[in-house]
Amino acid sequence: MKNIFLLLILFLIGTPVFSQELVKSPEPFGPLPTQKQIDWQEMEFYAFVHFSLNTFTNKEWGYGDESPQLFNPTNLDVRQWARIVKAAGMKGIILVAKHHDGFCLWPSAYTERSVKNSPWKNGKGDVVKELAEACKEYNLKLGLYLSPWDRNHAAYGKPEYITYFRNQLKELLTNYGDVFEMWFDGANGGDGYYGGANEIRKINTLEYYNWDETYKLIYKTAPKTLVWGVGPSEARWIGNEEGRAGKTNWSLLRQKDELAGKVHYTEFMSGHEDGEKWVPGEADVSIRPGWFYHKVEDDKVRSLDEMVDIYYESIGRNATLLLNLPVDRRGLVHENDEARLKELVSTIKSDFKTELLAGTKVSADNIRGNSTLFSAKNVTDGDKNTYWATDDNVKTASITFEFDKPTDVNRILLQENIALGQRVKSFNVEVKVDGNWKAVVNETTIGYKRILRIERVKASALRINITDSKANIVISNIQAYNAPTYVRMPEIIRDKNGNVTIKSEDGNPVYYSLEGKNPTKKSILYKGTFQYKNAGQIKAVAMNTQESVSSAVKTAKFGVSKENWKIVTASSGDLKQADRIIDGNPNTDWSFGNDSNKLPQEITIDMGGVLSLKGFTYLPQQVGNNLNLISNYEFYSSMDNVKWTLESQGEFSNIKHNPIEQIKTFKKRKARYIRFVAKSAVGKGAAVSIAEINIIEQ
Repeated sequence: MKNIFLLLILFLIGTPVFSQELVKSPEPFGPLPTQKQIDWQEMEFYAFVHFSLNTFTNKEWGYGDESPQLFNPTNLDVRQWARIVKAAGMKGIILVAKHHDGFCLWPSAYTERSVKNSPWKNGKGDVVKELAEACKEYNLKLGLYLSPWDRNHAAYGKPEYITYFRNQLKELLTNYGDVFEMWFDGANGGDGYYGGANEIRKINTLEYYNWDETYKLIYKTAPKTLVWGVGPSEARWIGNEEGRAGKTNWSLLRQKDELAGKVHYTEFMSGHEDGEKWVPGEADVSIRPGWFYHKVEDDKVRSLDEMVDIYYESIGRNATLLLNLPVDRRGLVHENDEARLKELVSTIKSDFKTELLAGTKVSADNIRGNSTLFSAKNVTDGDKNTYWATDDNVKTASITFEFDKPTDVNRILLQENIALGQRVKSFNVEVKVDGNWKAVVNETTIGYKRILRIERVKASALRINITDSKANIVISNIQAYNAPTYVRMPEIIRDKNGNVTIKSEDGNPVYYSLEGKNPTKKSILYKGTFQYKNAGQIKAVAMNTQESVSSAVKTAKFGVSKENWKIVTASSGDLKQADRIIDGNPNTDWSFGNDSNKLPQEITIDMGGVLSLKGFTYLPQQVGNNLNLISNYEFYSSMDNVKWTLESQGEFSNIKHNPIEQIKTFKKRKARYIRFVAKSAVGKGAAVSIAEINIIEQ
C-alpha cells in the first residue's frame, strides 16, 4: 500500500517515474577492479615500517650472517607507531616481517633466525603480534612484507626453500588476524651468506617461486588479502621509490606481457591504456633517504616541500601512497619523522579545508537519457555511489559550475566511478574570468582520484571538458578548493671555492642566518653570492611579502670548502674532467672505466690539508637515464699518499631503485688523502659515474 500511495503522489506532482526506469545504467567497460581492490584504493594513504636487524647493524640490506643477538630495542612501543599513523590520517601499517637477511620479527617455527633468539623480552617477544593488537586498538589495517629473497637460508635457490617460504606465509596469514596487503619485494637473488656458503645465487624470479601456486595458497588461506608485487599481483609497484606516479596513470596493466618478462618496470609509472587486467599502482617512499633507520639521517628527513609534492603526485595521480617510517633503535618512530609528518598533514588539511562546488549551479551538455539518475549534480552530492554519466558512445562532454560570485580557486579534484572501469583519456579545465573563458590546464587520465594544482584564479565559473574517453563518461565526484599560498624553500648552493648562491621560487626575497638560528625578517637579506668557506650550516627562508607567508626553513650543512682539493690520480677516464666530482654541483658528474678498462676503478684525492674524518658520502649521477651506478666500493685514507688504511667497504644496497646520496661512517681518523674504489657496478656496466665525493668531518 505504501508503494502505491508513493507512486500516486509522484504522479500527481509530475515526477516522471516510469521514464526513469527506462534509462539503463552504463555498461561496465574494460578490465574492472574487484571490491577488494576498490576498498584498497579507498585507503589512499598508509604506512610502511622497516625495523629489523638492519636497524642495529646500520645497514640497508643485511648479508644474512648477522647474529639475532643484535636485535635488542630499548623501548619498543608499537602503540606509539599506531598512534602516529592514526593521527596522520593513514589507514593501515605494513610491517617488514622479514627482510632479505632472513631475520623474522615473529617466533617462526621454521627457523631459529628470529626474535625468539634475541635478547628482546628474553626471546619471548613477537613484534607482529604486538602490532596486530595495536592496529585493532587504533582501527588500522595490518599489512605484512615477507621477503622472497633470503640471504641467510642455506636452501635458497633450491626447491626446498619454496616450502619454507610458503610455511612462513601460512604462519603470517593465519596467526595474526586479517592482513589487508601481502607485500613481496622484487629484489631476488644475488650474493649472500646462505648458511655459510658465501656465494652468489641467481634465480628466475617468475619461475622459481611458482607464483601461481603461491597465490592460490594465499587466497585459500586469506581471501581478504590483496597481494602486491611480483607474480600475478593485484596491485603494482609504481616503478620508483620516490612516491610519484606518472601524470598519465592507468590502473590497467598488460600483466601477461609482464609475467613473460616483456614489460620494463619504468612502464609501471603510467600503466597501460590497453592493459587486460586491473592492477592499480602503489607509490612507495621513505620519509628519509634510507628505508631502515640510520642516526646519520636524523637531519635528512625529506623536506615539507618534497612531502607535499609526493602527496599530490601519488594520491593525486590515481595511486595509493605507502610512506615508510623507519623505526629507530629504541623501537620508536623518531621525533623528527613525526614532526615532519605532522607538518604534512597540517598542510594537506589546510589545502582541502573548504570545498567550493557544493553550492554552485551545475550543468552538463550531455546527461544520460536526460535522467536525474545521472544528473550533473551527482558530482557534488558527496555520495560516491552516484555519478554523472553520458549517453552511450558519447566520449566527449563538458560539465560547468557557476559560482554566485567570483571565487578564488587553485585546486581541482576529480574521480571516476572505477567500479565501471577507467575511461577518461584526456580532459582540460577552463575558468571564466571577466566574462571570458580561458584554459588553465590540459591533462590525461583521472581514474580513482586526480588532483590538480593550478595557479590561483578568481573565476565566476569553472568548466571541465572531457576531450577523449574510451567509452561513455562516468564521473562520480568533482571538487574545487582555494588552498593557502604555499611558499617553497629556497635552494642553497656552495661551490668548491666557498661561494654561496641562494635561489628562490618566483623571486621571493630570502633571509638567511649563519649562526644556526632560524632566520626571520630581521635576519640577513640575501642580495647576491657571498663566501662561506668554514664548516657549519646556513639557514634560509623565502618570504611572500604580499601575503606575509614564509617557506619552511631550509638548512644546508657544509664541511670546510673544497677549494684546496685536487684530483691526484685516476685509474682511467679523462682526468681533466674528474674535478666535477669535487665541484660542489650535484648536476655535474664524471665517468670512468669502460670495456677496455674494466672494474675495479679508483680515484685518489688530496684534500690540501689534514682533516678529521668519520665517514664519506658518494652521490651518484643525478641527470640522465643510465646513471652508471656503483654497487660495491672500498674507501681508504692516508696521511702521506703512501701508506693507506681501509676505512670502509661493502655494498650500496638498493641503489638501483633509490639512487640517492650514499652515507658511510667509520671510526674517527685524521687524513690528508682519500681513495675511492669502485669495485662493481649495478647491472653489467663497465663504466661508473660519480656526481660528488664528500667527507663527513668530526
